Amino acid sequence: MEEVLIIDDDVELCEMLTQYLGRYDFHVSSVHRGDSGLEAARQRSWDMILLDVMLPGMDGFEVLKNIRTFSAGSVLLLTARGEDVDRIVGLELGADDYLAKPFNARELLARIRAIRRRAMVPVSSEERTTISVDGLTLDRATRSVTLNGDALDLTDVEFALLEVLMRSPGKVVDRDKLSEEVLGRDFNPFDRSLDMHVSRLRKKLARDGNGEDLVKTVRGAGYQLVLRRTAGGRS
Repeated sequence: MEEVLIIDDDVELCEMLTQYLGRYDFHVSSVHRGDSGLEAARQRSWDMILLDVMLPGMDGFEVLKNIRTFSAGSVLLLTARGEDVDRIVGLELGADDYLAKPFNARELLARIRAIRRRAMVPVSSEERTTISVDGLTLDRATRSVTLNGDALDLTDVEFALLEVLMRSPGKVVDRDKLSEEVLGRDFNPFDRSLDMHVSRLRKKLARDGNGEDLVKTVRGAGYQLVLRRTAGGRS
């Protein structure tokens, strides 16, 4: 049974989601303030955190910003204000996805399952578990990434995004493919989610220190993992 933490001041909504998600083998705990929600997030490793933006004690953005200092776990942002800027800020701060209130419980479940699938992709004994390109190495079995020997702390979405790009080094991967494989839904040109995740990944890969972007935007086409020298291949 997977553990879900809901940080939302709507008590009735929390009770409804606890019952609904419980039918699908999720064990749900809820906290109704931002500051106490942050404390609950620190106390254990959660499989999923559902985080409201408008909270007493500490707003959801500040909670998310703090969570990302100690956890790369899955966070789904809930926003009632419906403004694009809220969604963009949330994604920039490291949310895996967002859902606008009011929402359908079945849509929430679908989003949760899509995020969890990315985090729990099974690796069979016949599969090669590591991909190496230049100084970048991704290990699917341990879900770890290193750049020139230094560990990178990636969210589940960033890990999935990098994996897709590393499977086609030097080639342009279109947004339709990335959205389907990484976000689990069709690409919508008005949805900035994919762009925000790429932006965060690009910043983390900038630790390379040579001033080059390892992920290149190819206007009108998609994204490309830039090769600085011959790819190391897969091992």
